[in-house]
Amino acid sequence: MFESLKGFGVTFGTMFKKVVTEEYPEVKKVTAPRFHGRHQLNRHPDGLEKCVGCELCAWACPADAIFVEGGDNTEEARYSPGERFGADYQINYLRCIGCGLCIEACPTRSLTMTNEYELADDNRQDLIFTKEDLLAPLLPGMEQPPHPMRLGENEQDYYVNGPQLAKVAQEGKGTQQ
Repeated sequence: MFESLKGFGVTFGTMFKKVVTEEYPEVKKVTAPRFHGRHQLNRHPDGLEKCVGCELCAWACPADAIFVEGGDNTEEARYSPGERFGADYQINYLRCIGCGLCIEACPTRSLTMTNEYELADDNRQDLIFTKEDLLAPLLPGMEQPPHPMRLGENEQDYYVNGPQLAKVAQEGKGTQQ
């Protein structure tokens, strides 16, 4: 007899509380800083791509959601500071489980995850993101590749001095606003 009254007690206790309503489409939820959302292919401060087409992210992906095909840079068409670049890059969000193993596998910190979480679509083809969809936007001071290296003579300059170059680019961006 007391068991059924306990059940009704829970019901009556919650009946008169204020209803919690999510206003999701109008008010987006703020995510945690380290939230795993949509992927992004990053760039160097001069606009060259960080991806060197090594395919380690594709090998690390347990869901087989990433396809990378590397291409060779030439002096006339340079997309990254190294010998190679990611010529074809695709992430299939129908398969991606958001684990972040691809981020850990990337040796150049080219691939990161943003806080963007709205990835639903009614067309399956639109959930296969290509390199153009994944590339970070060009910031002020960046130049659209292909172009020659601007931050040093070789790729070592880009990766050893990269944090200092990024800091200088961030400071320049802050003063322009």
